[in-house]
Amino acid sequence: MTDWRAIQADITRLAVDAIVNAANSSLLGGGGVDGAIHRAAGPALVAECRTLGGCPVGEARITKGYQLRAPNVIHTVGPVWRGGQDGEPGKLAACYRNSLALAQAHGLRSIAFPAISTGIYGYPQRDAAQVAARAVGEYLQKEPAAFDRILFCCFSPEATCIYSDAIAGES
Repeated sequence: MTDWRAIQADITRLAVDAIVNAANSSLLGGGGVDGAIHRAAGPALVAECRTLGGCPVGEARITKGYQLRAPNVIHTVGPVWRGGQDGEPGKLAACYRNSLALAQAHGLRSIAFPAISTGIYGYPQRDAAQVAARAVGEYLQKEPAAFDRILFCCFSPEATCIYSDAIAGES
């Protein structure tokens, strides 16, 4: 049984097999969680990211974690919210599915996600949490033994409650 829950924490300090970076398509760092992960991992992360050639929305790429506690970083590019009429839910769900599939392909057993696309990309938090929980729940139905622990790592108590409620609706 997978330990799947929302927590309030600094994702850059988590001891899991992989943390997920809500990256931009260049993978070369930015603001929010992306900038925090790059700063905490050190300059070797951006050097490795330069070799990847970017990442399209919804896809995922993996790198080493360098100075992070997590030995791996899975970078995924979430959609910018455009009112929900540009396929945003499908693109966001793909971020979670592809990150989980990449982690599983590398034999990783624990993973922590930030609230992808809810910052500067403007995705409404409740909607994003529902998409995230549905995508992870569906993945776990197909691959129930794939992971020991899946965390939604939230910045605020409010976000933690929103993501916890979304998980409860899918468990």
